[in-house]
Amino acid sequence: MDLLNVSKTRYTTKAYDPDKKIPQEQFERLLEILRLTPSSINIQPWHFFIADHAAAKERIAKALVGKYAYNAPKVLDSSHTILLCTKADINEQHLENLLSRDEASGRFKDDQAKQGQKDSRSGYVDYYRNEKGDIQRWAENQTFIALGQVLLAAGIEGIDATPIGGFDEGIIAEELGLAEKGLIPSVLLTLGYRSESDFNAKLPKSRLVKEEVFTKL
Repeated sequence: MDLLNVSKTRYTTKAYDPDKKIPQEQFERLLEILRLTPSSINIQPWHFFIADHAAAKERIAKALVGKYAYNAPKVLDSSHTILLCTKADINEQHLENLLSRDEASGRFKDDQAKQGQKDSRSGYVDYYRNEKGDIQRWAENQTFIALGQVLLAAGIEGIDATPIGGFDEGIIAEELGLAEKGLIPSVLLTLGYRSESDFNAKLPKSRLVKEEVFTKL
């Protein structure tokens, strides 16, 4: 697979064909790629809500009203929509859960290695919470790594996608009870196949030239 060609040809889909659905096996592969996303100190501060049928997508679309109404058809006509959420805080329960998964995966040769991982991860969390004072921002940065990973994967799989930041966070949070779950909504991702009416499919890609984005030291 030529990743450069995928990067050149994938684009943000503006209109979906509601009659075309992603095969379930292929979608499950995307979810596994999403689950395997790397993150700082393997903190994995995310949770993903999957809307794969009309009623679920309608719940998501409740947050696409007013100035965000233009995004509603993307959700409703998509094959699948994913709401990527971020933990509002990194608590001890989450840290213990991560450590338990590390141990179950065979990552520790002895108790000293396990304690070292625990201390290191807790140290970073304390730093972002107490010294930098922006642990939620740091955590949400990791969620956007997940977004980038699944966007690239969708391109490789020949699936069209749209990241959506324009939605009413309060409405979606209330609809899904996010505050009670300790989550904040970060970004929506619609997946499916473009409609023939998608004007963006016919437009050339536009990016800043390399001289503006790279500096050699």
